Amino acid sequence: MEEIAYGEGDKVQVKKPHPCGSKVWEIIRWGADVRLKCQGCGREVLVPREKFRKMVKSRLREN
Repeated sequence: MEEIAYGEGDKVQVKKPHPCGSKVWEIIRWGADVRLKCQGCGREVLVPREKFRKMVKSRLREN
């Protein structure tokens, strides 16, 4: 299976919703750790890249 390339500014949908109810996050920083910003409430979190790959369901397309 091919690895999806993620980058800063991409919006992703996660498997489990944030407590605010949103499942959409924006990638703010990409490195060994990934900084994400919730598109529902604006909360920012820092997660290890391996955990990020497990929690992501899909990358959203920009129209």
